Amino acid sequence: MAKLTVSDLDVKGKKVLMRVDFNVPIKNGVIGNDNRIVAALPTIKYVIEHGGKAILLSHLGRIKSEDDKPGLSMRPVAERLSNLLNKPVTFVPATEGAQLEDAINKMNDGDVLVMENTRYEDVKNGEQVKRESKNDPALGKYWASLGDLFINDAFGTAHRQHASNVGIASNMPQTAAGFLMEKEIKFIGGAVSNPAHPFVAILGGAKVSDKIGVIDNLLDKADKVIIGGGMTYTFYAAKGMKIGNSLVEKDKIDLAKEIMDKAGDKLVLPVDSVVAEKFDNDAAHKTVEGDIPDGYMALDIGPKSVAQFEDVLKSAKLVVWNGPMGVFEMSNYAEGTLEIGKYLGTLTDATTIVGGGDSTAAVQQLGVGDKLTHISTGGGASLEYLEGKTLPGIAAISEK
Repeated sequence: MAKLTVSDLDVKGKKVLMRVDFNVPIKNGVIGNDNRIVAALPTIKYVIEHGGKAILLSHLGRIKSEDDKPGLSMRPVAERLSNLLNKPVTFVPATEGAQLEDAINKMNDGDVLVMENTRYEDVKNGEQVKRESKNDPALGKYWASLGDLFINDAFGTAHRQHASNVGIASNMPQTAAGFLMEKEIKFIGGAVSNPAHPFVAILGGAKVSDKIGVIDNLLDKADKVIIGGGMTYTFYAAKGMKIGNSLVEKDKIDLAKEIMDKAGDKLVLPVDSVVAEKFDNDAAHKTVEGDIPDGYMALDIGPKSVAQFEDVLKSAKLVVWNGPMGVFEMSNYAEGTLEIGKYLGTLTDATTIVGGGDSTAAVQQLGVGDKLTHISTGGGASLEYLEGKTLPGIAAISEK
């Protein structure tokens, strides 16, 4: 069954509660990157252009004490949203009570209101009570009472069962997906449930333990699973290869062996590595094939691995990429990640889906984002979705 989406709703004259993901980097009241705000604009615009009243809820950072609250207010986010929409946005510095209720009741059709950070509800009178993040039933019910309809457009928190997503949804007759959520369900959900073939998954990052569920699930669905990043060397160790001082999860070597036995030739490991004597961008580095020499650590894939991976990718009809090929934050070890990103931008016959912070940063740095089919907005959520897990935020959205 397909999920109900915002375009299935009649929003005219309705108070539309909308859970968005405005969890943006913020320092001293200055927003470092507004991608997540921009990503929510199509749904917000749809609601206000169709005569609805948009009431936006989002968390921002983690609130563990009263001291955390002033630096994590939604006020700067509301101001940025006002600039992006080119219209006034009402900010209410409250998560419940008369001030919030009055502001909502005074809204006209087409108005936009942003309420205070939902995670303010995690600390009350100096005590950590986690009403939002533990999905307090009374809080979900209260927030639901503020509106007529509920739209969940926050894929980034879909793997969490919070009062502001699942709590509201369970107290509403219907919950619809926003356009952003709809895209995530279509592309990432589709990759897991009904992939096109040949399907190639590229999984990078430091640890096998972070990606084990994803590797396991995708081995059943993908034609090839390419491994890059630090977790490569746990697989190297499992093959009995020398890994020098490279990152290794010793307690996962047996698991890596099991994965390789299950995968056969489906699993593609790098054949060469960029190595250095220390974890330092300015350290002398060289490229080696196969074993990593003593005293050296592998920090990126080498050019032969890039060519090998491109050869696997060239005939793909679906590519899912999550995680960097090396220490992407250091320029001397970013090449592998950037080359893969660049190559994905040339695959015109394939559906290309990218998720995870470093992979997303790479395609944005290269300016190839518009050449890819979909860039996921959720880190943990996209990983759990790729693992085949049921995400509570998506499960709570009504079927059509």
